[in-house]
Amino acid sequence: MTATLAPALTKEEVERFHTDGVIGPFAICPPEEMAAIRARIADEVLPTDGPWEKHPEQLRHQDRRVVYDLVAHPEITGRIASLWGPDILVWRSNFFDKAPGGKAVPWHQDVNYWHLDPPLNLTAWMALDDVDEENACVQVIPGSHTKVIRHVRAGSEMHFEEMADPAAVDPSKAVKMVLKPGEFFLFNERVLHYSAPNTSNRHRKCMVLRYSLPFVKIPPLCPAHRLMMVSGTDRFGVNAFAEAPRA
Repeated sequence: MTATLAPALTKEEVERFHTDGVIGPFAICPPEEMAAIRARIADEVLPTDGPWEKHPEQLRHQDRRVVYDLVAHPEITGRIASLWGPDILVWRSNFFDKAPGGKAVPWHQDVNYWHLDPPLNLTAWMALDDVDEENACVQVIPGSHTKVIRHVRAGSEMHFEEMADPAAVDPSKAVKMVLKPGEFFLFNERVLHYSAPNTSNRHRKCMVLRYSLPFVKIPPLCPAHRLMMVSGTDRFGVNAFAEAPRA
C-alpha cells in the first residue's frame, strides 16, 4: 500500500524530535469530527470480538476500517515518514479508557516491555476525549530517550507491574500533554512517560498506535496478529503482513 505522505515535519521539528524524543501535539481532525468517530468506535467496534481473543480493545485496525483509517491517516504517516522514510508498518493499536478512579501508570520506557528486534518504535498517542491534568493526561520527560533506564517492581497502586527506577527519574522535568479530541503526539520507545490516577469524574479515552520499520522482527501478540504496511513497501520479508480491511 502507498499512502499520501503529508504533511511533513519541518527541519526544525525533526531536530526537536531528535533532541527530545517526543513531538506534538498535532491534530488529525477537529474535536467534533472525533466525537462522531468515538461514537462509532463505542457502538460498532468495542462491543464486538476482534482478532485478539479476550482483548476487543486491541488490534482493531486489522478488522475495522474506521480504526484503520485513523492508524493510516496521512497526518500521522506523513510526519513519521519525515523521521524514518516512506516504508512504515503498524504493529499494534490499543484503545485505553482511564475511568474516574483509574490507577496511575508509573514512569516507564516502552522498550522495557517489548521484544522487537531491533527495538525500534514510534508511538502516536491520540486523544478521543478532552485530556488534561485533571483526568490524568500523559506526562513526558523530553530528552529522557538518550539512555535505557533500569526498571524495578511497581507497587499495587500502579497499573503496571514494573516501573522505571525512581532514582533515575526527575519528575520536575515533566511536560504535561494536554490534548483536545483528535489531537496526538509522537514519541519513541525510550521516552520516559507517566500518567497520574484519574481523580476527576471524567473518562480519559485514547487510542495508542505503534509503528515500526519492515526490517524489524516483531513477534506475534496472538495467532491472528498481522502487521500492516501503512506506507511504502516491505522489502525484507521477515514479518507476516495482511491487507487493510475494506471500507
